[in-house]
Amino acid sequence: MIRYLRLILAAPLFLFAMACSTNPTVANGGDPELDAQARQALQQLFDSTPKAKDLQYQAKGVVVFPSIVKAGFLVGAQGGKGVMFAPDGKILGYYRARALSYGMQAGAQTFSEAMFFMTDSAITELTSGAGMSVGVGPSVVVVDAGMARSMTTTTLKSDVYAFIFGQEGLMAGMGVQGQRIVKFDK
Repeated sequence: MIRYLRLILAAPLFLFAMACSTNPTVANGGDPELDAQARQALQQLFDSTPKAKDLQYQAKGVVVFPSIVKAGFLVGAQGGKGVMFAPDGKILGYYRARALSYGMQAGAQTFSEAMFFMTDSAITELTSGAGMSVGVGPSVVVVDAGMARSMTTTTLKSDVYAFIFGQEGLMAGMGVQGQRIVKFDK
């Protein structure tokens, strides 16, 4: 029991250390493995939610995090690396998402996230040196399956639409969380 408790408490520290690590392949002009994973995750989203494909062509940019790892016990952390694509599929940059949470929570899971940036101001917020904090700045709407079916060009009024998909593992609880997205140094 003690060993299991230590493992759960060590998971947020491990995630924080992973999030602080550098990625030398990005500095050398790209990360082909991350690119491929992001494209595959985006295709998975389009296969499960066809309306998301319509958003791609209207968005100024799409940031795809193919694998975000989240773990916690009372205190939690999550982190992952992603790629920003232009509407035509060209790579615009590399980003890192990190979050800390506190509250009644326990478990671990992985998931994918795609964020569709609809306005120039949202792109500016993301690409600024400070990055973007979800919950502060541009309005972010998390799209579920029901909302995705009813989306039309006339109902799209938010700055950013986020899709969370491909969840694996078990994470239960309620807590306060903030996500920060920053650009990798190239």
